[in-house]
Amino acid sequence: MSLLSSLTRFLLPAEAPVIDYPFVPSDVALYRRTAHPGADVLDEQTWDDMLLPQYSAQLARETSIFGQQELHRRLYADGGGVAAAAVRVRTLAQDAGQRQRLHAACAGLRRADREISVALFGAEPAPAPRWAGLLPWLPPALLLTVALALATGVVALWGVVVGLWLLLSAVQVRYHEAVEEWGRVLATLQQMLRAHSLLAALDDPLTAGLRADAARAGKLNRRIAQSVVGNLPGVREYRDWLWLMNVRHYFASRDAVRAELALLRSSFERVAALEADLALARHLAQTPRYCWAEQGGAVALEQVVHPLLAQAEPLTFALAGQGAFISGQNGIGKSTLLRTVGLNLIVARAFGFCYAERAATPLLPVYSSMQSEDALDGGESLYIAELRRARELLALAERAPAVFIIDEIFRGTNHLESISAAAAVLHTLSQQGTVIVSSHNLVLAPLLEDRLAPWCVSREGQGLRVAPGVLQETNGISLLAARGFDHAISAKAGRVFDWLSTQAHGPVARAGGFFG
Repeated sequence: MSLLSSLTRFLLPAEAPVIDYPFVPSDVALYRRTAHPGADVLDEQTWDDMLLPQYSAQLARETSIFGQQELHRRLYADGGGVAAAAVRVRTLAQDAGQRQRLHAACAGLRRADREISVALFGAEPAPAPRWAGLLPWLPPALLLTVALALATGVVALWGVVVGLWLLLSAVQVRYHEAVEEWGRVLATLQQMLRAHSLLAALDDPLTAGLRADAARAGKLNRRIAQSVVGNLPGVREYRDWLWLMNVRHYFASRDAVRAELALLRSSFERVAALEADLALARHLAQTPRYCWAEQGGAVALEQVVHPLLAQAEPLTFALAGQGAFISGQNGIGKSTLLRTVGLNLIVARAFGFCYAERAATPLLPVYSSMQSEDALDGGESLYIAELRRARELLALAERAPAVFIIDEIFRGTNHLESISAAAAVLHTLSQQGTVIVSSHNLVLAPLLEDRLAPWCVSREGQGLRVAPGVLQETNGISLLAARGFDHAISAKAGRVFDWLSTQAHGPVARAGGFFG
């Protein structure tokens, strides 16, 4: 090993290993909320209903906070840039070597342990105070006063020494926490700028946009970096507490960031977009079933699956000009069907692909109501929670066309009022958007037949089938015996069911065109 190599290894500590910092969901969401406020076409309940936290975690493997934040933003966005991103992802998915080169250049981003989108896209850093220009003069003044006190023996000078030392300490104490936090932000900024330079140096068409300002990015990276020698053990404490180098660097680097904020924002957006593209391409390269969706007004999903289900059963589902009322026996997979359709529609809008053999999807927002529950802490019953969500969906429908996915609406009240309220809300909602609803209240099918086409989910061989029609044979009572209930209970339940069926027979038969 040469002398130069030995010296370099001594002065430059080994680069830290890549460790994916466990950022919490609120950190991941900050870029969307700070840099793109008001651009959402997804809300928090739909995010949870469609299992998007788990799906996002699947996409974000081996991806830094930058890529995670961009993936999150795209899932919430209106899909305006999906066509261009789909071209990039398609290219990457087909070239493992290209993915490997770009992934290596982005590897340092995964060392970041601070979220920086708020620092870049939030309020601009305040300029350094005027008195900060005096900081370089305080340490020499202290040393000179000590020398004069020793040389002259004037006792009063020691009072000045104490005063200057207290002033140095006060500055250090006042800014210690801010300096430490800013240092971690700077470390993440430097990783971003380093990735910018490494990506720009590659002979790759996908990084061409980074080359124009790569030199500025490298220069800024050097400008905000601290001295390597100053970080050596034992030197840093002396440098900071006597010479205030950490506080001086804090103000100087903040001014540098402030001056180059446009460059840093642009670098963030492009690096994050490229890493998100990489994550999607890597995901698709490992996905056995997917296709690029055709954009249009109808919904057509052939042999579609849910990406979170290891043994997902493919289904074919299509709508043309109408919504859908979905029925099926208990446990057959109606909720899974709703989530499969909903997630694929969201993914098609955000990324341009679906987990299907063929797909045609509308470029529309998707909103859902699937998991309303009692809220004991807020004193909100199930029915009140369902009413609140229904009002939210109606308000969203008035803003713009959308797809509404609803599972078992209004479970929290009695049977007759549940059907009545559900019919009114679903009919109104279907006049303003596309409704896909699943319910065990089969009487809703004829009530809503002018707006929602009836579809029935059934098992066919080893798979599931979705076909026109309404469930004819329910299994709620037969499951009593299957789940260990006494035969007498099943018999009593059967007699009650028969009586209720005769009471309801007339209204169901005459329900067609009720809302006409």
